[in-house]
Amino acid sequence: MMKAVFSAIFAAMLLHCAAAQTVHIVGDGVGWEIPPNGSFSYSNWASGKTFMVGDILVFNFMTNQHDVVRVPQASYDACTQDNAIGSVITAGPANITLDSAGGHYYICTFGRHCEFGQKLAVTVVSSTPGGANPPMSTPPATPTTPTTPSPASPQPEACAPTPPTTPNTKVPGPSMTPPAGPPPPDSAAASPVASFLLTLLSAGMAFLV
Repeated sequence: MMKAVFSAIFAAMLLHCAAAQTVHIVGDGVGWEIPPNGSFSYSNWASGKTFMVGDILVFNFMTNQHDVVRVPQASYDACTQDNAIGSVITAGPANITLDSAGGHYYICTFGRHCEFGQKLAVTVVSSTPGGANPPMSTPPATPTTPTTPSPASPQPEACAPTPPTTPNTKVPGPSMTPPAGPPPPDSAAASPVASFLLTLLSAGMAFLV
């Protein structure tokens, strides 16, 4: 799954880069040769264009009649190939990719072609943020830091039964049961005894009289 995602991102980046590239035909229809108006011809051609890192310069010329090489500004001004940046390209047409921001200077080393105006200077701007000329963009919103929920506090009442709030004092326990007393005297059994005592009392009183 992750491999497929990375492949899709890489393909999108390639498409973005391809779409961002601009191909510049140096001199347009004139091509790369001794210009009729001297160096002003290539200066005027470059003045109305924006050159970005990744763009391509196409130098159209006939092989063995012209060449092209990148040089420092001092060599460009003096029309020499001293301290050349890279090799001299002798086969036309030549495609050169602008690989860095800043000033890029190109000359033809054939004879006095450079002195007659066959030279080109372009200023390249960066196509990525953080380069020489980063595009303006809205600052990203401050990311929200995710908060980790605190663990729920333990519920002791869920672990142990809650004791009753009011003790039940009305129902005595086994130890509070009063001992059983003797049964009350039976009234039926007491009647003969009372009659006997009454008879003895009556006889005693008769004897005394």
